[in-house]
Amino acid sequence: MRPNRLRQLLNEGRPSIGHHVTSPSPDVVEIIGRAGGVDYLEFVAEYGPYDLQSLDNFGRALELTGMSGMIKIDQENRAFTAGRAIGSGIQNVLFSDTRTVEEARSCVRAVRAETPQTGGGFGSADRRFAGYGLESASPAYVQSLEDGVVALMVEKREAVENLEDILSIGGIDMVVFGGNDYSMSIGRPGEGGHPDVQKALRRVYDTALGMGVQPRAEINSPDQAKLFLDMGVRHFAIGTDLFVLYGWIRDNAGGLREMLEEA
Repeated sequence: MRPNRLRQLLNEGRPSIGHHVTSPSPDVVEIIGRAGGVDYLEFVAEYGPYDLQSLDNFGRALELTGMSGMIKIDQENRAFTAGRAIGSGIQNVLFSDTRTVEEARSCVRAVRAETPQTGGGFGSADRRFAGYGLESASPAYVQSLEDGVVALMVEKREAVENLEDILSIGGIDMVVFGGNDYSMSIGRPGEGGHPDVQKALRRVYDTALGMGVQPRAEINSPDQAKLFLDMGVRHFAIGTDLFVLYGWIRDNAGGLREMLEEA
């Protein structure tokens, strides 16, 4: 079974850097791997189309680069999508829209092995991450599922209110605060900078750190990291492929357009 770089970094108390991709293209995975500097890629499957074969190819490309993978999945059909993504070689899962202890427990169960010791719901699956069955149900297989990083989006009012109870269930490795969803859930859509949203962000990250769960911050440039570093955050996801393209075209093609108009 393949080592999980993100799990290794968490176990060693070292920081991590991820990057969001909306495309499951293995070409994108390979070129980002060549760039270096990124420990894992998060395929934000919640926001775009994909099929099961594309997950397998995404997993193959990750193995070529040495990066770990993460998938962000929708609140519906969580267990199915998590299982197929892990089976493809995407080792870590970010669950969106978690609100309650019961939902959080189902997220953990979807990733962990179904043994008396681990208490999960993931059984023996003859998928590519297990050599199409050659390594299924082995001790290494069970350990691979235990090593999968379970991350939760804390982005709804109810989740913030239930945070201590949610984090107390065990098996949750990382939390990510979702300011856009949270602002909507408290009746302030689009007001990510509102004091109530910022207060919730600090509550989520301070509580997580106090309970031994690592928070991850979402940023678009290194200069945005200081606020979170001062809070004790050491895990970041920086940028999204679509917005990287958008910014480059805006700045460079836009700048060239201005030059042409002035010539």
